[in-house]
Amino acid sequence: MKARNYYQCRECGARAAQWAGRCDSCAAWNTLVEVGGAAPPPPGAITKRAVPLSEVRCETVERWSTGLSELDRVLGGGVVPGSVVLLGGDPGIGKSTILIQTLASMSTDLSALYVTGEESAAQVALRARRLGLKTQRMKLLAETNVDAIIAQARLENPRALVIDSIQTVFLPQLSQAPGSVAQVREAAATLVRFAKETDTALFLVGHVTKEGQLAGPRVLEHMVDAVLYFEGDSGSRYRLIRAIKNRFGAVNEIGVFVMTEGGLREVTNPSALFLRQDARNAPGSVILVTQEGTRPLLVEVQALIDESPGANPRRVALGLDSQRLGMLLALLHRHGGHATSRHDVFVNVAGGVRVTETASDLAVLLACTSSLLDCPVPRDLVVFGEVGLAGEMRPVPRGQERLREAAKLGFKRAIVPAANVPKRRSEGDIAVFGARQLREALAHFLQP
Repeated sequence: MKARNYYQCRECGARAAQWAGRCDSCAAWNTLVEVGGAAPPPPGAITKRAVPLSEVRCETVERWSTGLSELDRVLGGGVVPGSVVLLGGDPGIGKSTILIQTLASMSTDLSALYVTGEESAAQVALRARRLGLKTQRMKLLAETNVDAIIAQARLENPRALVIDSIQTVFLPQLSQAPGSVAQVREAAATLVRFAKETDTALFLVGHVTKEGQLAGPRVLEHMVDAVLYFEGDSGSRYRLIRAIKNRFGAVNEIGVFVMTEGGLREVTNPSALFLRQDARNAPGSVILVTQEGTRPLLVEVQALIDESPGANPRRVALGLDSQRLGMLLALLHRHGGHATSRHDVFVNVAGGVRVTETASDLAVLLACTSSLLDCPVPRDLVVFGEVGLAGEMRPVPRGQERLREAAKLGFKRAIVPAANVPKRRSEGDIAVFGARQLREALAHFLQP
């Protein structure tokens, strides 16, 4: 009997017999698309038996270095054999550049194969020569047919394999065009099975939509072991790679790079990179100690508050949650005594860093107070801490690690939640003031 086409949700991968406006599984609207080919096969016979968890053997995971310590950090210490890594980012941000650098470095000790579906072999070779890479042992294949790619990979037996990109490859047995939901899902599933069977480290390059999400079905992110996002403005020299998912390491870990004529270069001390080097002590600037994965990072939070010419003051946040900014301004009025209802408020994290943790609350409030009162913050002061709706200062994780990082960079004072004050003065020469309420922290900042 001929199998009927079915419909699948682009977001969650749920299947339906007929089209509907809303997915019954994830409640997303207009995400069901028709998928051709055979319906899911019936369940087969049981081939494995369940065993007690205590009897499962646990072996140490081997890791291969990528040659870039920042990328190794994001991956959790290196590449795991048989793992599948999905790398997404805006066009021109450096996805192909960092992967060809990685494969060139790994090919000195391991066999490597770079498959390009977007560029010709000559274009990739020109980039490698421009970057000055040693590619004598790295193989290159310009192909988009998944069956041909796997046949060549079985012949070459690479330890590391790059597919650039997953949206350009296709399976000939499917009638849909490359980049469609069915092609991306089935091509990725075929490549993942090959990687797991042969213990090949597989890197997939993924396109992103205009909203910044990975193009294709959302199930693609569930199929891989790690999802990495390239962040940063294409007009800027700085690039950040952030781990959104990682089965072999910490999530939200970041690696910092700078784009040069010779390719992407690692930044070993990113805290110094994101701090201003000028001697001016301008109002509205506060140094925040944030935590990105396992790394404490010092960034500069800037605020500009000015009288609004219109009836509806503007609230703009770059690198921070804009909705949380409105809540913090209400806290500043209720528990800090400073109203901004007639002012435009602009808050920015310098350097293009995106801060998502609530430990940035105190830094945002101090920066806004500094700009509103035209009172500069001392250059040797760092802050961190979450502020509750009752105006209380709530502790944040890894407080002592943050203080050690600040002391290492020469900062002398810190305002933190009282619960994060170390019991012993062992964090270098930094003097720590612990506040229990927002008003305490503001008063300590404003005292002469």
